Amino acid sequence: MAQRLEKTLYIGPFVHCESLAELDVCPNGMIGVDEDGKIAFILRSIKGRRFPNGEDWEEAKIGVILIDSDTHIHAPQYPNAGVFGKSTLLDWLNTYTYPMESSLSNLEQAARVYNRVVARTLSHGTTTACYYATVHVPATNLLADICQSRGQRAFVGRVCMNRMSPDYYRDESVESAVRDTKACIEHVKQIDPLYDLVTPIITPRFAPSCTPEALSAMGRLHHEEQIPAQTHISENKAECELVAKCFPSHKSYAHVYDSAGLLTPRMILAHAIHLSPEERTLIKNRNAKISHCPASNTALTSGTAPVRDMLNEGLTIGLGTDVSGGYTSSILSETREALFVSRHVAYNTGNDEAKLSVEEALYLATRGGAKVVGLENRIGGFNVGMDWDAQMVGLAGVGDTIGIDQTAGPVEIFGQESWEEKMAKWVYTGDDRNTTAVWVKGRLVHSRESFKP
Repeated sequence: MAQRLEKTLYIGPFVHCESLAELDVCPNGMIGVDEDGKIAFILRSIKGRRFPNGEDWEEAKIGVILIDSDTHIHAPQYPNAGVFGKSTLLDWLNTYTYPMESSLSNLEQAARVYNRVVARTLSHGTTTACYYATVHVPATNLLADICQSRGQRAFVGRVCMNRMSPDYYRDESVESAVRDTKACIEHVKQIDPLYDLVTPIITPRFAPSCTPEALSAMGRLHHEEQIPAQTHISENKAECELVAKCFPSHKSYAHVYDSAGLLTPRMILAHAIHLSPEERTLIKNRNAKISHCPASNTALTSGTAPVRDMLNEGLTIGLGTDVSGGYTSSILSETREALFVSRHVAYNTGNDEAKLSVEEALYLATRGGAKVVGLENRIGGFNVGMDWDAQMVGLAGVGDTIGIDQTAGPVEIFGQESWEEKMAKWVYTGDDRNTTAVWVKGRLVHSRESFKP
């Protein structure tokens, strides 16, 4: 049973994305969060102290508040963050990824890695994460346990892969893949029966690593269990060519997943760089979702995703760090990378409209991510009845003293900035030192020493 919380008033400025292009800023507001961690009311303007009549509310001062979701991260790869050399996707998997992931059959090693990655993502303000684990049932279950104990909202998936990986690291058969995936699903049902915080997610690694029979088996399980699914699509041109060889009777990469029953409204497709117009139409018609991973796409020279085109076509897009293809577990850094990649697309295509604005990139990190994971009615913004998933961002003003305040984050506010400019400064120059506190479903799950409620 979920722990009951104290009713709390959060007083101060709060910011969230009202729509793709609109940042809603409330400079002097009050949000009441009830005992269940849900937003009970919002006052957009307060003068002095104004408490609800006849109610017993605790008071907490806040700074700028937003919500971030990471829609694609490989937890076992975290020790390799920043280590990729000059590799591209397929050789990177064999050189760095499979050896690292296989080492997590050792539960002591898995505990070290998973405790660290959950702590680090929370310190970056990531309230929700979609985790790929490994093929190992005990290690996958351990990741689910750690997410629940730390209070992070998480989707945890045991990776299914029964070919095109080393013999020491793959599913023995389709039957064993189904059996082990079911074991992980049952474990989450035991620790979180309502999937209130932790949700199991069907995770075929990517089409080339699964036989057609394995993909179809994961598709059936996806429908039987009525839980989300996640995989990769069109990340790298060599990968796309490999898919065509592995599935010669299928019209496209997207069609492979569609034929297996996996292209559904609860499927999260990472990357989606090299999709054809027909594939994008199919994905849109199936209402599957896209996780844009710009840092990884750059690091592994995979390509630049045409995000503006996909948005214009009505596709639902969030951001993913894709550690360790991506070098950082920070969604704030990913927001920045999304802005830069959109500018590369604009330069390469000659289409200036391809550039994303700060507001649009923040939307992808917040409400966009919430839609990708199917929780747009619970998280992603500040609305009455939604869960209090939030991060407090400290933006310190520059004083008259000479020197740098070592206790503050890197964002420097001189006083003349508008709220839109403050947010742009945070996106382009901020890091985890600006994240002073993080809440998930009303529970404080991370805070820095500077946080004083």
